[in-house]
Parts: sequence; C-alpha cells; structure tokens
Amino acid sequence: MTVLYILVPIAVILVVVAIWIFNWAVNSGQYDDLDGPAHSILFDDDDPAHLEARKEAQQDADDQPSSTDDTPDSRP
Repeated sequence: MTVLYILVPIAVILVVVAIWIFNWAVNSGQYDDLDGPAHSILFDDDDPAHLEARKEAQQDADDQPSSTDDTPDSRP
C-alpha cells in the first residue's frame, strides 16, 4: 500500500511531461505537413515537373505568414 504513495505521483509527473512534449510538438510545427514526406518518396528528385512543383510549394509557403515562429523552414 505504501508503494502507491510513490507510484501515483510518478504517474502524474509522467502524464504532465507527456502532455508538455505533445504541446511543444504541436506548437513548433511538427504536425504541419503530414502528407509531404509520404508523397515525396513517390517522385524522382531530378524530374523537372517535380522540381517546379516544389518551387511553387516553397513560394506559397513563404508567402503565407507563419503562425508558429519567425525561423526559416529547414526542409530541403
């Protein structure tokens, strides 16, 4: 029974840490583009149409104001 006095606070602390990490991930933009990496493996990087589409997507992303922070995007 006395072990519950130790395990319950540890469980509460772990839940708080997990919520904090999830909140950080959402606010830092980790979930902004869920489909891009999955689709990028389907295209050849040297294809001119693919390169043009990536340029247009990057320009569109640069034109929209960022709601997370002012740091530049580190995607290739």
